[in-house]
Amino acid sequence: MGDVLIDIFNHCLPPRYIEACRSHMDGRMVMFDRAVVLPGMSDLDERRRIMEGFDGYCQLLSLASPAPESIADPNASPELVRIGNDCLAEWCEIDPIRFPGFVASLPMNHPDAAMLEARRAVLELGAVGVQIYTHVNGSPLDQPEYLAVLEQLAELDCPVWLHPLRSSSQPDYPDEALSKFDLWWAFGWPHETSVCAGRLVFSGLFDRYPDMKIITHHAGGTIPMVEGRLESGLEALGTRYAPEEQQAAETPLKETAIKAFRRFHADTATFGSRLGIDAAEAFFGSERMYFASDFPFAGIERSIRAVEGLSNNILQGNAAALLESVRHG
Repeated sequence: MGDVLIDIFNHCLPPRYIEACRSHMDGRMVMFDRAVVLPGMSDLDERRRIMEGFDGYCQLLSLASPAPESIADPNASPELVRIGNDCLAEWCEIDPIRFPGFVASLPMNHPDAAMLEARRAVLELGAVGVQIYTHVNGSPLDQPEYLAVLEQLAELDCPVWLHPLRSSSQPDYPDEALSKFDLWWAFGWPHETSVCAGRLVFSGLFDRYPDMKIITHHAGGTIPMVEGRLESGLEALGTRYAPEEQQAAETPLKETAIKAFRRFHADTATFGSRLGIDAAEAFFGSERMYFASDFPFAGIERSIRAVEGLSNNILQGNAAALLESVRHG
C-alpha cells in the first residue's frame, strides 16, 4: 500500500461540539445519538488506538451529520460551526501525523456567515476544504444564495466535500409516513448525491469554474451506474416535459451534461464494495478518485481491502497533491 494512506472522508464528533449541538436540539435526533456512541467518534484517544493498527494510515477529519443548519437556526449556526471547526483544528494540532488536516463545516442556512467561516477555516485554521450537504434544510444547492457560496469557494480555490443527507421522515411513497427498512439511507443517500450533482451541473457551475473540486461521497452515488442515461439519455433534454413545463428543462449549461458530470471527484467509501469503486473509477477516472473509509460508520480494514491493487493515484497521490495544492496554492 505504500508509506502513507490518507483517508479523506471520515467523521468525528468532538465532545465540545457535541455539547454545543445538544444545547440547540429541541428534541431527540436519532442519527446524532447513534453516531455519538460509535467507537472513535468522540473519543480522540480511542480513535488513535484504532488507527494504530494500520501502518501509515492517517485521516482528514470532518464533522459527522446531521448538518449544522438542521441543528441550529441562522442566528446560532455560525457559532455552532465555529466551535466544531475549532475542535477539528485542535485534534489536528494534538496529532498532526495521524491527522494532517481537516475539512471545515459551514452554516449554510446563513450564506454570508458561511463564506466568512470558510475563509476563517481555510486561511486561519488551515482547513483543506469544506464539507457541504446535498441540500440546505430541503432547499437545493442551485438556489441563488447557496450557489453564490459555491462560486465564492471556487474563487478561493477551496475544495468541497459533498455529503448526502436524507432522513427516514422522507417516505418512499406518498401514502406512507416513513421510509421503511432503512431504504431512505441505502438508496436515498446515493440518490441525493446524484440529484444534487445534477442540479449543480445544470446550473452551469462547471462552465464558470471547470477546475472546481467537488468530491462526492460514496463513489459518486448512482452517477457512475447511469452513464448511458446521462449521455445519450440527456441529449433529449426537455422532450419529456409537456409544453407548459418546459421551464423545468431550461439550463445555462454550455458543455454536454456527461462532460460536466465527469468533472466531479469521488471517494472510495463504499462499505467495502469493490464493484462501486471500479464503476466510479471507470466514470470519473483515477485522477479524480481518493481513498476514504467513512469511519467510524464503516471499518478501516474492510475499506483498505476494497482498494487493494488500485493505482497509486487513488491510494496516495491524489490526496497528497490535494493537500499540497491547498497549502501552497
